[in-house]
Amino acid sequence: MKSSRILHRSISATLPVAVSGRGVTIMDAEGRSYIDASGGAAVSCLGHGHPDVLAAMRDQMERLEYAHTTFFTTEAAELLADDLVEHAPSGISHVYLVSGGSEAVEAALKLARQYFLEKGEARRTRFIARRQSYHGNTLGALAVGGNALRRAPFQPLLFEAHHIDPCYAYRHQREGESPEAYGKRAADQLEAKLQELGPETVIAFVAETVVGATAGAIAPAPGYLKRIREICDRHGVLLILDEVMSGMGRTGTLHACEQEGVAPDLMTVAKGLGAGYQPIGAVLIAGKVHEALASRGRSFQHGHTYICHPVPCAAALAVQRVIRRDGLLDNVRAMGQRLEAALDQRLGQHPNVGDIRGRGLFRAVELVEDRGSKAPFAPGLDLAGQVKDAAMARGLCVYPGRGTADGQRGDHILLAPPFIVDAGTIDAIVERLGDAIDAALAARQT
Repeated sequence: MKSSRILHRSISATLPVAVSGRGVTIMDAEGRSYIDASGGAAVSCLGHGHPDVLAAMRDQMERLEYAHTTFFTTEAAELLADDLVEHAPSGISHVYLVSGGSEAVEAALKLARQYFLEKGEARRTRFIARRQSYHGNTLGALAVGGNALRRAPFQPLLFEAHHIDPCYAYRHQREGESPEAYGKRAADQLEAKLQELGPETVIAFVAETVVGATAGAIAPAPGYLKRIREICDRHGVLLILDEVMSGMGRTGTLHACEQEGVAPDLMTVAKGLGAGYQPIGAVLIAGKVHEALASRGRSFQHGHTYICHPVPCAAALAVQRVIRRDGLLDNVRAMGQRLEAALDQRLGQHPNVGDIRGRGLFRAVELVEDRGSKAPFAPGLDLAGQVKDAAMARGLCVYPGRGTADGQRGDHILLAPPFIVDAGTIDAIVERLGDAIDAALAARQT
C-alpha cells in the first residue's frame, strides 16, 4: 500500500481501505469483512447501502444539488424541518440545519447567547456543563466539553466555561445511597454552581442526555434531568441537551430525553439523523427562543456555506421515514435487551469488567484493573485501543474510549450497532468482543 497523503487521526496508523458496505458489514480492499458494531461513531443507524436513502439522494442531486440559503430555501430542507418539529419534544418550533454535531453545538451556544441579548440580559455570558462530557471539537464545543484529554492542547484558546461532576453512578454514587437520592445530589451541584457564579450571569446548562464517547453510554440517574430542568427554570437558565450521539432513536426512543420526561430549550442532533449517508446535524429550537429573535425582527447572527444543504436533507428525511416505516425503534429496544443480556452473560463476572451500561443499542463496557476497587488501568497501556485492534483482527469494529474514570485514567468500549441488527449478529458481536478483551489482556501479561 502506498504512503497516504491524508493527515489521519493517528499519523502512525496503517488503516485498511474500506471499499464497500452492505447492511451491518464493511468490506476492505483485502476482502476482509467487519461487523460495524459501533456504527462508526454511533452514526450508521441504518447500516450501509440502504436503497431508499440512496434513491432519495440520487433524486435530489438530479433535481438540484445545491442552493445557497441567502437566496433560496429548498423543498428538501423544508420537509426535513417539518418532520423534525413534528416528532420533537414539546415546545420545539423550529430547526437550524448544519453539517454535523460540532457545528450544531456551536450554533446552539451562539443562539443561546443571542436569545439573552434580545431579552436585554447581556450580563448572561457563562455556560455550565459537566466534567467527562464531550460536545465536539470546534473551539466553542471543546470549551463547554469536559473531555480533559481533548481540551488540554488547546486550553489557552478556549473561553472559560464552568463544570460540575457528571451523573456517573458507577463512580460517584455512595454506598447505601438510592439511585434517586444520588440523582438529586448530582443535580444539586448545578444549583450550587449557579449560586457561586450568580445565576443572572449564566446562559445555559449543557449536557448529553446519555453521555457518549468520553465516558461511555452513561444514562442519567432517576429524576436527575427533571431536577436539572427545575433548577434551570427557577433561574431563567436555558437547558441545552446534546443528543448528537444518543439521539434519533439510538436509546430506543427517537429522543433520549423522552425517557426522562424532560424537554430542552435547545437540542443538538446529528449522527443518526442522516445515518452517515451525508454530513448533517441540527439544532432543535424551542418556540420561546425563536420568538425572542422574531419579535424584534432579528436574524440569527451565524451561518455556514452548507447549512440546509438539500442533498443531506433529502438523505436525512429518507432515513427518518425508513425508521418509522420499518418499526426500527421496536428493534432497537428488543435487540438492546438482547445485547444487554449477552454482555452480562459473557462479561458480567469478568475480573476486568467493572460496569456494563447503556440504553437501547447504545452500550458500553468499562474496563478496570481491579473489579473490587474499581481501579482503572494505567493510561499508558491504552487498553481500549488494544481491544479495538484485537476486535478488528476478529472482524469487529468497536469504539474505544480513554480517560473514562477521571479524564486521564480509565478505558471503555462503546457499542452502537445499526438499528437493523438481528439476534445472530448481536451474539457474534458479544462473542468477538469478549475474545478481543481477553486477547488484549493476555497480550499485556506476555
